[in-house]
Amino acid sequence: MNRLLIIDALNLIRRMHATQPDESDMNALCLRLVSATQKLIKYHSPTHLVFVWEGSQESWRKELYQDYKKGRKPMPEALTKGLEQIKNEFDGRGWHNLTAESEADDAIATLATKLAEHDGEAVIVSTDAGFSQLLHPSIKQWDHYAQQYFDVQKLEQKYGVEQNQFLEFWALAGSSGNKIPGIAGIGPKSAAELLKTFRSIANIYNSLDTLGEKQAKKLADGKEMARISYKLSKMVTNSPLKARLSDFRIN
Repeated sequence: MNRLLIIDALNLIRRMHATQPDESDMNALCLRLVSATQKLIKYHSPTHLVFVWEGSQESWRKELYQDYKKGRKPMPEALTKGLEQIKNEFDGRGWHNLTAESEADDAIATLATKLAEHDGEAVIVSTDAGFSQLLHPSIKQWDHYAQQYFDVQKLEQKYGVEQNQFLEFWALAGSSGNKIPGIAGIGPKSAAELLKTFRSIANIYNSLDTLGEKQAKKLADGKEMARISYKLSKMVTNSPLKARLSDFRIN
């Protein structure tokens, strides 16, 4: 069976870089990244491997909502200058790089979904909780820092909803990491209670007359923002990719 190890490149690199005593030492960072990748390969025994990078085009999410990811901490200048060296290091070891048109998340979600649909297995290396919306049993997520597969049950306990409700939860409550707004005045607790009772956003909006006046008004006023937040949260699984699985085979 084909097993593709998909590494969310900047998710891994930025976190590793943040723990370096000397942020300008790219040689040390490259050595640590090589060691981490070798460990990942040894543990997961993939047949294929790819590092997925952010692209230069503006994301469709930014076009939909201008404040998307606004206020996120910029990449350190030293790391920005060192990315080419890191990519060359990976290339030199026969590890493949794929640059998305814009956001890496959609490219990763597309790769994982397409492989799972063709009887393969995808392991996504990332700490981004957004990948937990990919419900196919052949798609797994690995937290390199915790050295374990993503614990969806813990996320369900944290949010207070089931995995198949995560998107609707983020649509209502928002997601601070990506600056997804949700509905003003509807926090995580309220969102979870609403989804427990009504199961879906559609049912919630069909039942506004059964809710308290203040909460019903917040929901009514925020309906369009909930729609936008849902779209922002949802990963695209059919992005156009100029690549084939055979491109990523480990030699």
